[in-house]
Amino acid sequence: MKPDRAPITVNGRSYQWSDRPLVVVCVDGCEPEYINQAVIAGRAPWFKRMMADGTCLTGDCVVPSFTNPNNLSIVTGTPPSVHGICGNYFFDRHGDNGKGAEVMMNDPKYLRAETILAAFSQAGAKVAVVTAKDKLRKLLGHGMAFGKGTSICFSAEKSDQWALAGMPVPSVYSAALSEFIFAAGIKLLERDHPDLMYLSTTDYVQHKCAPGTPGANDFYAMLDGYLSRFEALGAIIALTADHGMNAKTDAAGRPNVIYLQDILDAWYGNERTRVILPITDPYVVHHGALGSFATLYLPEDMDIQAVCTRIAALPGMELVLTRDAACKRFELPPDRMGDVVVVSERLTVIGTSEKRHDLSALDVPLRSHGGVSEQRVPLIVNRPTRPMSAGHRLRNFDIFDVALNYTL
Repeated sequence: MKPDRAPITVNGRSYQWSDRPLVVVCVDGCEPEYINQAVIAGRAPWFKRMMADGTCLTGDCVVPSFTNPNNLSIVTGTPPSVHGICGNYFFDRHGDNGKGAEVMMNDPKYLRAETILAAFSQAGAKVAVVTAKDKLRKLLGHGMAFGKGTSICFSAEKSDQWALAGMPVPSVYSAALSEFIFAAGIKLLERDHPDLMYLSTTDYVQHKCAPGTPGANDFYAMLDGYLSRFEALGAIIALTADHGMNAKTDAAGRPNVIYLQDILDAWYGNERTRVILPITDPYVVHHGALGSFATLYLPEDMDIQAVCTRIAALPGMELVLTRDAACKRFELPPDRMGDVVVVSERLTVIGTSEKRHDLSALDVPLRSHGGVSEQRVPLIVNRPTRPMSAGHRLRNFDIFDVALNYTL
């Protein structure tokens, strides 16, 4: 980038131009303990060095702690109340000719804010974006200036850049999908010399492996090696996560699930209420579309406070809030949330009806995310940084700000 250029203002924040390539990494599902355990095991020397020579912080992701809302928060520098992406999946009240429709929130038409990636790209920076799952590609690339020799955006899942990474496109259900991203990123940095790169992984490993287990340590050793290579090529590296990850089981390893639609149907009658699970996406094998956040749509004649009180008494519930209270607390867009928001506690997930969730493919105890218990995430930069203002609540969507405005 050209450090003598005027700062870029995006969604009310100004960002300086960097004098070196900036690589921002979103490690999907990266509970901070994964990094700690890999360092303790001697598998992550780059991360260990960052603890002494770089900047290692912990902040909060946005709730619901799912992939789409957090990736879009990171690349816009704002919460979902500004950019509008409040889940992987939502109930569009105006869809299907006004009857309402349950849809994936992966179309740029749902995005209400400019991205930092697009702003720098439009200002002349060369920007490269590589994401694991194709569900994010259109959102992350929206507004970027594409053309020969300029910016590029593709997903590992449906890539036509397999030769660039030097490996075949792997299964979406594999650790190799994330490695593909880093291998491609290295080649892009060497070949195209982008000014700004955004790499977003998949949480396949984190859904299957707890921190400190061999599978987890192997993944973070792989990541550590690639980050070291990016640094050797002269890059500033800024790493955060979209959310953490927790076991969602009882002491015997069985899934702890509140099938909320079944419960509401028993209480109030079939199809009187609608439970929406924003974790829902096309990739449900490793979590069965079960997460710790849900939103409910109720008929107008139903007493919302009475419903909240009744649900709050269910074992495993952490928070039950009306739409207005939830949107204020979690900075969510009210027009895209139901009448009630429910959040389960750390060891519990929420489902709709038991018959709608296929858990037959789970070959390890269930691990998932979505609630406040998965909100703590790392923010790591391979340079010392100045402290942010006193009292500032550090968020994962501060990562561009920290990397571009606070590095020494």
